[in-house]
Amino acid sequence: MNKFNKNLILLLFFGISTSFFAQAKFDSGIPKTISIDGKALSDNYKLILSNDKGKVVALKSLLKKADKLLKEDIVYSVMDKKQTPPSGDKHDYMSTGPYWWPDPTKPDGLPYIKKDGLRNPTYYDISDSQEIDKVEDASLSLALAYYFTKEVKYANFTSKLLKAWFLNSETRQNPHLNFAQGIPGINTGRGTGLIETRDLYRVLDAAILIQNTPNWTNNDHLALKKWFSDYLSWMLESPIGQDEAKAKNNHGTFYSEQVIAFALFVDKPEIAIKEIEIFKNRMESQLQPNGSQPLELARTKSWGYVNMNMFGYFLIAKLAENANISLWNHEGSKGKSMKNALEFIMPYLKNEKVWEYEQIQKISFGETIKILKFASRKYNNPEYEEIAKKIDIKSYQSELNELTF
Repeated sequence: MNKFNKNLILLLFFGISTSFFAQAKFDSGIPKTISIDGKALSDNYKLILSNDKGKVVALKSLLKKADKLLKEDIVYSVMDKKQTPPSGDKHDYMSTGPYWWPDPTKPDGLPYIKKDGLRNPTYYDISDSQEIDKVEDASLSLALAYYFTKEVKYANFTSKLLKAWFLNSETRQNPHLNFAQGIPGINTGRGTGLIETRDLYRVLDAAILIQNTPNWTNNDHLALKKWFSDYLSWMLESPIGQDEAKAKNNHGTFYSEQVIAFALFVDKPEIAIKEIEIFKNRMESQLQPNGSQPLELARTKSWGYVNMNMFGYFLIAKLAENANISLWNHEGSKGKSMKNALEFIMPYLKNEKVWEYEQIQKISFGETIKILKFASRKYNNPEYEEIAKKIDIKSYQSELNELTF
């Protein structure tokens, strides 16, 4: 049996469309993605063709998710929310502080008081934060489905999602976050709200992967760049954006992450390079010589915030590669580095120590897995990969982890 037939039988066995194989053998170029390693995508493409079981199973899972999204045919928009922002314009993004609650000592509950780590369920009454998460997740999944299959239906729905949220005049979000994470009785929006767009980097790669498909033209791509250029300007120049730029903890990290990602996407590398230098100073101030992160360890969900912030480090290091800057082995004073930060949590991952800091929520490893997969490759140490498999095999084998690393 020749290689063509072996490949075809395997793909059919796993329920993957034969059009995938027909296209795949001609399209294994390296895409110029920003946060995802384009070479990893290309290598995984070839592994699927060579019958790598893990990659083929991951592709099947991805296509199942993508096909479900196509069938549901749901698009998202800031116009979906029932509330109207203080501006009177529903095109403005809006949310409330998740850890803020009515003051029980006040008749009207105002002003709200903070309960760190305890999410007020009314946060979900405003749909913008939930829907932007869905746009980020769905657009990247669909764009990857297009990359691996070249079936234009996936690119078409990706473009539909992106146009609804960012481009169409009837449904688009205005490019600012003036009313994000407002606190009733205190303010209508604050810098802290910028954490809610920290995953927009996924949208950038989704758009890059579907470039020049029938429903995502060069003009569409330029229009998206214009949206992100305007949003970047707002981040850099507005009082709310400048307030978040001063944040000392993970909020500062993800401010830098967004500035770098958006600047790269809109072809302003000088802004990205400047922010990379700022980020180096953030790591210096956030880390102790032993790799600990005091500001995150002080939180009520310390494990989650330590890993969240560290994932920000590793993501920024990946983004910095686009500017030909390597942060993987960058060291500050007394050996402070992102690798050192990872080594701080390693004894806990190996069950050599029990996490002794406050953690009011069950420990999860979603971001830890991504950190370990980055580390395994960038530090050429397979031990990180083996530990990732042991601590959460389900997350480790998720379609995005399998297909983007």
